[in-house]
Amino acid sequence: MTQFAILATLMILVVSAFILPPLWLGLRAPKAQTNRKEINLSIFRDQLAELEREKGEGTLADSDFEQTKRELQRRLLEEVEPETDAATHPVSHGPSRKMAIAILLLLPILALVGYGILGNLKAIDPAQTSAPPKMTPEQINGMVARLAEKMQANPDDMQGWLMLARSYKSLGRYDEAVAAYAKAEKVVNETPDLLASYAETIAMAGDKGLTGKPRQLVEKALKIDPNHAHSLFLAGAAAMEAGDNKKGIAYWEKLLPQVEPGSEIEQMLRNGIDKMKQAK
Repeated sequence: MTQFAILATLMILVVSAFILPPLWLGLRAPKAQTNRKEINLSIFRDQLAELEREKGEGTLADSDFEQTKRELQRRLLEEVEPETDAATHPVSHGPSRKMAIAILLLLPILALVGYGILGNLKAIDPAQTSAPPKMTPEQINGMVARLAEKMQANPDDMQGWLMLARSYKSLGRYDEAVAAYAKAEKVVNETPDLLASYAETIAMAGDKGLTGKPRQLVEKALKIDPNHAHSLFLAGAAAMEAGDNKKGIAYWEKLLPQVEPGSEIEQMLRNGIDKMKQAK
């Protein structure tokens, strides 16, 4: 709220600096420039004086003097335009202090109204912008326990079982996660992501690695999507465990184009491929 108030105040001050002084002090047109007629008359007098000087010196005949003088007078009359009211009476507007005060009062109000329409008022409320307190392990375990109770009452809720399985897995409770995945196995069998996660969870829960059911789940995932990254990784690891280095190399070489160049996972895959090639 403090930062927003400071920014809004600065913007109002900048706008006010441009708008209010002319209204408060009044608007006046700039002073009229030197009258055109006076300029032309000055030029005429200079040229006439030059003609008279030349006549007096005998370099200009009387007839030429009179003719040139008449020509100057004619040009002067053509060029001089009648003065308009605007030229003789410069426009002047008196101060509009009521308008200045109204604008000064309305600017902050309009700013808040505009922000309320276009912005998010919660964003300037410290109670809304402050980061929520981190949940304690006890609170997390309590939420998972309540979800488990809910699933006992709603055993057909497949998405609920998946949520519970992921929750148990994130908490390191792998046996319970495997049991929850098994409740939703009908849905799991349709998605490579879920099949790979289920296989990984079984491997973490037991001591047999990726042999047996985990490998079967991974192979099922690759039948659905032969390029599924997580499944390719697990398949390569399973093949390495089983001593099938040829398959392991094939799986991980297929995965390499999908990982970020120079990343740790790329380095790990290349090291694993090299080891399997050396063991062949």
